[in-house]
Amino acid sequence: MTDHDRGGPVRVGVVLDALLDRQGMHLQLARTRVLEDWAERVGERIAQVARPKSVADATLFVEVRSSGWLMELDLMKRDILRKINEGRGEASIEKIVFVLAEDHS
Repeated sequence: MTDHDRGGPVRVGVVLDALLDRQGMHLQLARTRVLEDWAERVGERIAQVARPKSVADATLFVEVRSSGWLMELDLMKRDILRKINEGRGEASIEKIVFVLAEDHS
């Protein structure tokens, strides 16, 4: 019997995890961590010209500084996916969409 079953206090983390699981958001939240570790996984060179903006379902949207880089990164998409998905398990990203940044100065 847990504290919760006896009417006692429950840790916030336990309640939050249960809520996220019930709402099906736990997996999506795990996928958004790619936004935080993008530079570490893709390397400084790519991180200087491409910035992850959002994750929708299993799709990562990335803004790219120039059309030349957009084309080059599109050719490297498989390798980038492999790097960002390393160790992610079921929270992996299935698709990357590169878009030209509005302010590409």
